[in-house]
Amino acid sequence: MASDPQSGYVIRQMRDAILDTDLKILQLINQRLTMVKRLREYKEAQEMPFVDPERERWMHQYLQGANRGPLSPAGLDAIYDRILELTKRETADIS
Repeated sequence: MASDPQSGYVIRQMRDAILDTDLKILQLINQRLTMVKRLREYKEAQEMPFVDPERERWMHQYLQGANRGPLSPAGLDAIYDRILELTKRETADIS
């Protein structure tokens, strides 16, 4: 069966759009890390604990309420858990 001559073009367009979205996600993750690092430095200077489990629970609930899909609630929890884990690790070494 012959493939559609447009399929290569369509695939390239879709891949470019996905890459553009991935670059935006990367930029936002780096922006989040910068902000959290500043917060962590401030809290440590004030001798306050960095991790706030109640705030993390609240953020999970807030994001679940804001999520309009197609990301599932379980998928959102998994991604956000990883973001929190990454943020704690990436901001731990404050220079």
